[in-house]
Amino acid sequence: MGKPATGNQTRPEVKARAETRRPPMFMVLMHNDDYTTMEFVVEALIAVFRKSPTEANRIMLHIHFKGSGKCGVYPYEVAETKVSKVHLMARKQGYPLRCSLDKA
Repeated sequence: MGKPATGNQTRPEVKARAETRRPPMFMVLMHNDDYTTMEFVVEALIAVFRKSPTEANRIMLHIHFKGSGKCGVYPYEVAETKVSKVHLMARKQGYPLRCSLDKA
């Protein structure tokens, strides 16, 4: 019988650690309309998107003058939830405020 192999033993294959990828990001856009008050838009930006009052006012004015504005960039599920929260808040107050998602 021969000697047991010592130096060139085969090792089990070590699997490479799977790379974790960042989820695709989506921009939440808020759209201007003729009915929703500026105060309500600021309130929604503060409550849903955690903007400071100053930042919320700046975004609201951008939406007012340009037609739409970016509220934030989030993974899809988070962005979708924020859009739903804004729509729910707006409908409860009787406003047609609309948000949408756009791939970032």
